[in-house]
Amino acid sequence: MLMIMKNSVTTGFVSALSSRRCSWLLALVLFSFPVLCAAQTCDMGDDIDAATRTAVQQTAQRYFQMASRSDSASLQQNAIASLAADFSGIQYSLSQNKDNLAGATATPQGTYLLSETTAPANGRAEFFCGIYNSPDRVSFVIPNLTPGKYAVVVENVSGGKQPMQLTFVLQQDASGAWKLGGIYPRSKEIAGHDQDWYIAQARQYKAKGNNFDAWYYYVVAWDMAAPVDFMFNVAKDKVADEMQAVRPPDLPSPDKPLTVTGNGKTFQFVQMFPVEYEKGLYLVMKYRVPQLGSNAQMFADNTDAMKAMVAKYPQLREAFAGLVARALDPSGQDYGTPLAMNNIK
Repeated sequence: MLMIMKNSVTTGFVSALSSRRCSWLLALVLFSFPVLCAAQTCDMGDDIDAATRTAVQQTAQRYFQMASRSDSASLQQNAIASLAADFSGIQYSLSQNKDNLAGATATPQGTYLLSETTAPANGRAEFFCGIYNSPDRVSFVIPNLTPGKYAVVVENVSGGKQPMQLTFVLQQDASGAWKLGGIYPRSKEIAGHDQDWYIAQARQYKAKGNNFDAWYYYVVAWDMAAPVDFMFNVAKDKVADEMQAVRPPDLPSPDKPLTVTGNGKTFQFVQMFPVEYEKGLYLVMKYRVPQLGSNAQMFADNTDAMKAMVAKYPQLREAFAGLVARALDPSGQDYGTPLAMNNIK
């Protein structure tokens, strides 16, 4: 099976965080809640004045009704300018979740009001909501955020094919209206299993000394602990604390590639992360190449890369339904090949 997989590009609020490439986000989860900067404030739940809370929740509900009808045209008309200019990411997301949204109902789970008065010096806005060390504290880490007033409304969605969470990000315009800044769907299951199952499996792999398997199962559980990638909470902190005990010393990164050899070739892996693919859990593995070759050549190289990885870490066969090798050139373009584990021989 051959698949070309380009770097994903989505639009809207915190677009770079919309995919589930959670391995690079782990660096963020280890920070403690520092002193709040006055430029960024956050109110949550009953701390939001009743009129504003009602307004943002009603707006999110109205947008949910549009989403449940797959009415992307109306959503686009109500979106902020930068999102409306390229709505393809939202349209794709709605089409992928059509069966989960059609005929479903949504109930607010969490409402947050974020205010950014000045652009952050480091280009990354950090919002801290709730009382320090309280069990319901939440933070948001958002890059390239323009000053303004925002709302995040998390809704539990039920009644469709599968239960899920749908998060709406809203931005208040000059007239006081709440415009759509982003929609982020998240299933409550990955490859048919919930977060508790992944934590239990991670602990089993840990007990057997299969730290690579344990680590990436913890990554899945960590990612599932919040409804969006740019939100951090106590549940994520707990998973992050537990998983540090199994952190493999040879985890790949751009600064410290993992070198694996096979079939006379050397592969420099720079990133690995788990994804759901074909209803199973696959492990994506990116490796560097000087340039991309022909389709046939890249398929052969990707196949050899997967064989080499499984030869070095045979425990991956137990944890993953398959692998995806992605050859990455210096420009950021890549070529990916997924293979079911029983086809990697």
